[in-house]
Amino acid sequence: MAIIVVGGGGRGAGKTALICGLMRALPELEWTAIKITSDAHDKPTPIWEETAAGEETDTGRYLAAGARRALLVTAADSDPGASNLGSIVQQILAEHSPASSLIFESNRVLSHLRPDLCLAAASNPHGSHKPSFALVEQRMDALVELGGHDHVIEGKTLCFRLRSLDRISPTMHSWLREQLRGR
Repeated sequence: MAIIVVGGGGRGAGKTALICGLMRALPELEWTAIKITSDAHDKPTPIWEETAAGEETDTGRYLAAGARRALLVTAADSDPGASNLGSIVQQILAEHSPASSLIFESNRVLSHLRPDLCLAAASNPHGSHKPSFALVEQRMDALVELGGHDHVIEGKTLCFRLRSLDRISPTMHSWLREQLRGR
């Protein structure tokens, strides 16, 4: 089982598109995709499973991209009355089949688990970043951002520039396979 976290600086960063691209590129990993949010979504439980593929919701997009399961987790660590993210993450890990892989859309989840791979979606049209993005910046294995064409920038942090975040380049695909080998 592989565990990947995709974080980003805020709304519109491309996290969901990147997750969909990753699942399409590596379908054999039989993904469970989990979106973690502090926004209230009027769901009956803190862990809610999406059943309808489509483009209307992020979890629906996950299913349309090939996820076996798509979960929406609502948790706010700062609110004592809200569900605790740490205990929810442990519940998901305990109940998850080791035959498939997990991919989280979240910055905050990094406070509760060590993924095999952490990617940062850097396309933030608003320019500013959420405070929780600092944890992603510390832990990221690679930065992924929109570019005019697919290419890699090697430096202190590996950066994949993709023409489209929902389509993984051959170079990034090879790198992902190498990073996840044996998982």
